[in-house]
Amino acid sequence: MVVNNGRFTARPEGDVTVFLIGMRINAWHRPDRWLPVFWAMVPMLTHLKKHPEAGLLDFHSWFGRTTVIVSYWKSPEHLQRFASDPDAPHLEPWRKFVRRIGNDGRVGVWHETYVSSPGKREVVYVNMPPFGLGRATAFEPVGRGMSTAKQRIAST
Repeated sequence: MVVNNGRFTARPEGDVTVFLIGMRINAWHRPDRWLPVFWAMVPMLTHLKKHPEAGLLDFHSWFGRTTVIVSYWKSPEHLQRFASDPDAPHLEPWRKFVRRIGNDGRVGVWHETYVSSPGKREVVYVNMPPFGLGRATAFEPVGRGMSTAKQRIAST
């Protein structure tokens, strides 16, 4: 991945929905509980990459005891439509999780959804490859009049 030297920012047009999702392994000795949850995400992300009309702009993931995926969506409606679509690979794995694992405490799942609006977000990357909101939308050099967080917020 090519590192862009200098300062860059993201310039999305309009709102962007930021969706954080993950799982936490509470019982390492029970991979029969957490591995199915972990592996269920692979077909979802594969499906979303193949179907840009579903609304996913981009995502990043980190793995460990607590696994995190940060994703960027066109809108909360796109995200909700994917989550409830019986033909997409989300609804059935979610139902299996609730039925089979539910509240036994061995694996946890979580998510948070935020809508990021112009004038209410600020983004800067220094000596980074395209990343985050910048990779999901528009990654551009910090120009004149955008050197401070206050200026970047005002410029959106």
